[in-house]
Amino acid sequence: MLIAEILRNKDKGSGVVSVSPGESVAGLLTRLAADNIGAVVVMHDGRVVGIASERDIVRALDRRGPELLGAPVSDIMTTGVVTCTTEDTDDTLTVLMTENRIRHVPVLNGGKLVGIVSIGDVVKSRISQLEQDRRQLEAYITQG
Repeated sequence: MLIAEILRNKDKGSGVVSVSPGESVAGLLTRLAADNIGAVVVMHDGRVVGIASERDIVRALDRRGPELLGAPVSDIMTTGVVTCTTEDTDDTLTVLMTENRIRHVPVLNGGKLVGIVSIGDVVKSRISQLEQDRRQLEAYITQG
């Protein structure tokens, strides 16, 4: 299945929550909680410059303690952002996520951010495909 189709089937659509590198970690936490998400894309001048996840926050909080909350997102974000395109497949994305040990991948088209796919989105897509295959096999068996 193409990533474009996964984005079309997402509950929240292809909308992406983003923050600026100067946003405080406390502000980032508020966004994650309000939107019930695990990561945000960090954008500057229309470009993806990082990604900040719950995991990034927890690790930085362990190192720096409570003063981290006032620090900018740029202090904790992951800058080596792994991305995909809408033309990639869910198989390719699964390998990418597994090899890089990541759970969220921004989707770019022509360098422009068009969505984000989480491991949950990929799993939901796979389950949906398996259910569809099962229904087709049952129909084939009962009609044959």
